Amino acid sequence: MPEDTDSFLERDFPDILRKIRERTPARIFLGRAGAAYRTGTQLDLRQAHAAARDAVRAEFELETAFGGEFVKMWNLFEVSTEARSKEEYLVRPDLGRRLDEKSRQELVKRCPRGADLQIAIGDGLSVTAVSSQIPALLPLLHERARARGWNVGQTFTIRYCRVGILNEIGEWLAPTVAVLLIGERPGLATAESLSAYMAYRPSAAHTDANRNLVSNIHSRGLSPQAAADRILNLAAQMMALRCSGFRIREQLPADPSQLGTP
Repeated sequence: MPEDTDSFLERDFPDILRKIRERTPARIFLGRAGAAYRTGTQLDLRQAHAAARDAVRAEFELETAFGGEFVKMWNLFEVSTEARSKEEYLVRPDLGRRLDEKSRQELVKRCPRGADLQIAIGDGLSVTAVSSQIPALLPLLHERARARGWNVGQTFTIRYCRVGILNEIGEWLAPTVAVLLIGERPGLATAESLSAYMAYRPSAAHTDANRNLVSNIHSRGLSPQAAADRILNLAAQMMALRCSGFRIREQLPADPSQLGTP
């Protein structure tokens, strides 16, 4: 008969293995029943997989994601890419990198050109991440950017969004630095992880090599406070060096505790 995993760990595992297990969401040292996972582990995996699928398949709805009060406070509005459905978005990534014509006109009408910092919110591959992280992160970015004396553009949201939309933002709004807050592809550890992709004066010629990334913004990763500092510090580097991407190495704090991870 297989031995109970918890009692096995408590009695026979050395301290170092128990400490490793406590420090990671990875499913390690969980025991087994014969050749299979134990029932509790199987159920946990199925629940995590279902959450990941839901995060990818969910449709982004502005007021549902953030609430009417938050939307009104930040004057948020929604634009869309050339993808016409979630299914098309998933199988045609290229369509998620271009705004449709109506959305381009809306941006020009509602967003001033030439901001020092332009923030956009994209649903990406996890609506769950966007709704979980943006309400805490967005106010911090605005507050701390203005404290630096920067002009912050009008924030907007993008349905069916891919990272390459940064090029469109650059072409139509011409910000000094553009920041795209977008839901990361969910995994079995979390479906709530947000990324911030950034570029200095993005243009149609930009590729991934011209962009920088601050990732893993979630409750067990980078906190909103630490993420805001890293995003704005990186934006300041871009402005000082007048470039982004592979030419820039993010200046991280010497003390790892300042990174905001557990």
